[in-house]
Amino acid sequence: MNGRPSPFDRAVRACQWAIASLTLVFITSIVLWIAHLIRTAWRLGDVPSASIGISLVAIPVFLTLLGVGLSVFWGLLRGGDRR
Repeated sequence: MNGRPSPFDRAVRACQWAIASLTLVFITSIVLWIAHLIRTAWRLGDVPSASIGISLVAIPVFLTLLGVGLSVFWGLLRGGDRR
């Protein structure tokens, strides 16, 4: 082998980067949207208990999902275990 990745390997790598990037954008958008809902409820004088209760559960769940997803894709992008 000449050490250069094949076009297929480059395409797979590009898809992995795209999926990891979209995961980051998607979960960041969800967290920002929940924060916006809390600020809106506060500004309108609404009872923010439901918004705060949902966010106390949803934001850590999505951040954990983001961490797991990015760690999996980081392992894939590094080439997996090379033992």
